[in-house]
Amino acid sequence: MRKLETRMGGEPGQGPGSSSPAEQVKALVDLLAGKGSQGPQALQAPSRMPDSLLGTHELRLQRHREALLSRAGGGPEPGGLPPRLTSLLLVEGLTDLQLREHDFTQVETTRGGQRPARTIPLDRLFLPLSRVSIPPRVSITVGVAGMGKTTLVRHFVRLWAGGQVGKDFSLVLPLTFRDLNTYEKLCVDRLICSAFPHIGESGLAVAAPARVLLILDGLDECKTPLDFSNTVACTDPKKEIQVDHLITNIIRGNLFPEVSVWITSRPGAAGQIPGGLVDRMTEIRGFTQPEMEECLQQMFPEDQSLPGWVLSQVRANQALYLMCAVPAFCQLVGAALGHLRRSRLACQDAAPWPPRTLAELYAWYFRMALSREGQDKGKASPRIEQLAQGSRRLVGTLGRLAFHGLVKKKYVFYEQDMKALGVDLALLQGALCSCFLQREETLASSAAYCFGHLSLQEFVAAAYYYGASKRAIFDLFTESGVSWPRLGFLTHFRSAAQRAMQAEDGRLDVFLRFLSGLLSPRVNALLAGSLLAPGEHESYRAQAAELLQGCLRPRAAVGAQAVNVLRCLHELQCTELAHSVQEAMERGALAGLSSPSHRAALAYLLQVSDACAQEANLSLCLSQGVLQSLLPQLLYCESLRLDNNQFQDPVMELLGSMLSGKDCRIQKMSLAENLISNKGAKALARSLLVNRSLTALDLRSNSIGSQGAKALADALKINRTLTSLSLQGNTIRDDGARSVAEALASNRTLSVLHLQKNSIGPAGAQRMAGALKHNRSLKELVFSSNSIGDGGAKALAEALKVNQGLESLDLQSNSISDVGVAALTEALGANQTLLRLSLRENSISPEGAQALAHALCTNSTLENLDLTANLLQDQGAQAIAVAVGGNRALRSLHLQWNFIQAGAARALGQALQLNRSLTSLDLQENAIGDEGASAVAGSLKVNTALTALYLQVASIGTRGAQALGEALAVNRTLEILDLRGNAIGVAGAKALAKALKPARELPGHGRGDLCGHGAVRKPRAAAHQSTGKPDRGIWCQDDLRGYKDKRSHVHGGHVTRTSSQWTGQDKQRPRPHPRCLPVTWE
Repeated sequence: MRKLETRMGGEPGQGPGSSSPAEQVKALVDLLAGKGSQGPQALQAPSRMPDSLLGTHELRLQRHREALLSRAGGGPEPGGLPPRLTSLLLVEGLTDLQLREHDFTQVETTRGGQRPARTIPLDRLFLPLSRVSIPPRVSITVGVAGMGKTTLVRHFVRLWAGGQVGKDFSLVLPLTFRDLNTYEKLCVDRLICSAFPHIGESGLAVAAPARVLLILDGLDECKTPLDFSNTVACTDPKKEIQVDHLITNIIRGNLFPEVSVWITSRPGAAGQIPGGLVDRMTEIRGFTQPEMEECLQQMFPEDQSLPGWVLSQVRANQALYLMCAVPAFCQLVGAALGHLRRSRLACQDAAPWPPRTLAELYAWYFRMALSREGQDKGKASPRIEQLAQGSRRLVGTLGRLAFHGLVKKKYVFYEQDMKALGVDLALLQGALCSCFLQREETLASSAAYCFGHLSLQEFVAAAYYYGASKRAIFDLFTESGVSWPRLGFLTHFRSAAQRAMQAEDGRLDVFLRFLSGLLSPRVNALLAGSLLAPGEHESYRAQAAELLQGCLRPRAAVGAQAVNVLRCLHELQCTELAHSVQEAMERGALAGLSSPSHRAALAYLLQVSDACAQEANLSLCLSQGVLQSLLPQLLYCESLRLDNNQFQDPVMELLGSMLSGKDCRIQKMSLAENLISNKGAKALARSLLVNRSLTALDLRSNSIGSQGAKALADALKINRTLTSLSLQGNTIRDDGARSVAEALASNRTLSVLHLQKNSIGPAGAQRMAGALKHNRSLKELVFSSNSIGDGGAKALAEALKVNQGLESLDLQSNSISDVGVAALTEALGANQTLLRLSLRENSISPEGAQALAHALCTNSTLENLDLTANLLQDQGAQAIAVAVGGNRALRSLHLQWNFIQAGAARALGQALQLNRSLTSLDLQENAIGDEGASAVAGSLKVNTALTALYLQVASIGTRGAQALGEALAVNRTLEILDLRGNAIGVAGAKALAKALKPARELPGHGRGDLCGHGAVRKPRAAAHQSTGKPDRGIWCQDDLRGYKDKRSHVHGGHVTRTSSQWTGQDKQRPRPHPRCLPVTWE
């Protein structure tokens, strides 16, 4: 480079155009290859160039940018780059699912979700991730077929040419494998000269760029697989070698060592490149629902109602909805359903049905293509039958191309491929063909053809195979081996099914689905007369279903191929097997279903069932053998419940290996009430060292002991994803608590920890308290049903004084007396983060209650205080009541079973008249009587905050109920009133009914419900109708079942409430009684 610069700058009479283009190309190639006497210093040549040469350089660069803009399709589209392409997912290699399975299977198995990953903006795609790292040399961006990889590359090239991204690259050289496939052998200088002839002009080599980006788009379309093991190294840029060897040497760095390389590919093909050669891997995410809507709106700008209708049909079919995360598939669905909608409007008397399977969807797409073909021939609304002959001929031609390409993993076709398969190029000019096949010019001035989406190639291939198999006397996959006894469609169908089951990359899975779908009655009805003969499916359908089920091998893991068999049965509309397993799952009767077909159906339901999408509940139904066979599919359940399956330590080894897999997507796992010991816990702990997905692990009611707790604690010191851990009922004792405390001192992600029922004493509590002084991530600590006593309570209190993260502390049943309470209340004066404190079932006396009352007067953060089952008595409760009157933070107060009487109830009534924050008050199982009830009722007339009041078993009679009824007539905020276990009598019931009466006339609120051991639900008044709060409810005693007056009648049945209808803690919710009887107001 230095020699070239000296000659051009020092010899008079030699202008910028003196050297030949070939010499300039050689100089540029040498520079890209890292050659030259100056090495890296040569890259700074432009700063020392004469002005005239520098101007020539800028002119040539501008011409290069213009050429790229022309090739990439002009300027940016209106609206700018799609958001999903401006930020890619930064992933760590490919998963087994991506390497081994079909693109559809990847999307369906993961329900369209993405791996947890960082994102990287497009403008930083080739920059270092940190100050101490270097830019990547080889970057790969993966995405399933139709995800938009080529669109991304074209956007990037346009933006670079406009100076918006990649500003550190002075030269970008985009190439596609469709172009490279046209060459048999190639050298580097010929590659540069043929692909970018303008960069060989005078001056550009001298002004060589500081950084060059070489883009290789579409590795999955490379005609020859890359072989990094057997490719001979080549460092000579002038030597012509096979194209696949050239690419291999470029990636290895033998050629263009200083050039950054960006490769795009489908995931399976990207696996050809050894991970050690890849510096950065990114993944394109799919559509979100708003992006789906935007895509459909752009497809139908003339009809504003059509996108909404199409989206509603897609949402109704979970399988189609998941696949619409792929942009190309979303557009295909939009086109097919748009045609269906127009067909409905044109034929109102015979409205077509929406598609329920893939084959039905593509049948509609084929009908759309046929209608366009007819319109191109001048017929406004052609009949399908009129186009049948031409369509069959075209499908035969395209189908042969599609099928043989699918078998040979060939997805791009050239004219020589067309001639070899006898394809008439004249047939490729019509509208029908254009809906399936796309034509693109290559750099070699030849045409390349490819199907608009991989699934279109598979559909056309299946249609061809369906027709050809009925007359072929040889194996269509090999075109050899004539065997007369093997004639017949079912023989060929069996061959296709066996080959699909044997294919390691799953490339024939969707082909087999389409082939099965062509046998379904609905597809036959849609394509009768065009592709299929009416009714011909009937003789094959049942036998094809039997053949498919016969492909399920016993004692084998349920892989993707087995699940695909169930998808094929769905395409056939033979869903009895899946329905039987689904019904057994709903009844909790899966334990008896363990055959290979039942296991495959269960794995299939794990992917497609809406219920399993929320949580795969496999409790009480799995044996070790069944679990082992399902492991390949359980990997992808987001929430997995395996409670009460009698699982022992060997099963934990299996689950640990599953959690350690790169493919694992499990976020929540429950293994409660099994037989797990410390060995099983250690197996799970080892998996937590590498797992990146699990956020919640429930090991309740096992026997892991202190050793198991230690193993899990050691894993927590390294794990950075687990946020919730339950070790309830595992007898970890003080030693286990000490280990967990040591982990908390360094762990910064765990936020929920349940350690109840573990025989932990004061020593364990003290260790935990020491950890809380340093930990800032733990938000909820459940320490109930242990034996920490006052010593443990004091230690935790000291920790609360400095801890600024804990929000919930449960110390129920811990033998804490007034001494421990005094320490805790002192801590509440300093703590500003604790929101919930439970001291249920301890030994708190009036003296301890007074200390708590003092804390409530100063604390401004505590929202929930539970003092159930203590010894507060009237004196202690009165002190609490006085504090509540001035408190502005407390929202829920539980005083159940505390020997409280009317005096304390009066004090609480006075407090409620002043308090504006308390929403839930629990006084059940306290003998407050009518006097206490009347006092509380009086406060309800002025209180506007309380929404839930629990007065079960409170010795309330008729007078108290009448007082409450009078209050309800005035109060408009109380939503739940529980009076079960009180003898309020008929008069009390009438008073409550009268309180409900004013609301019965409101629009939409003409019903209240009254039941024994159930509820009288009082509709809200008009002023509160728009608040979105639940209806009001009153729970009364059992002897009201016979109550009836002229405004109501009692009839059988019961009221069922959803969880959203409750306020307060779950443990305090009144449960509907089986004898609950609704009352309907007339």
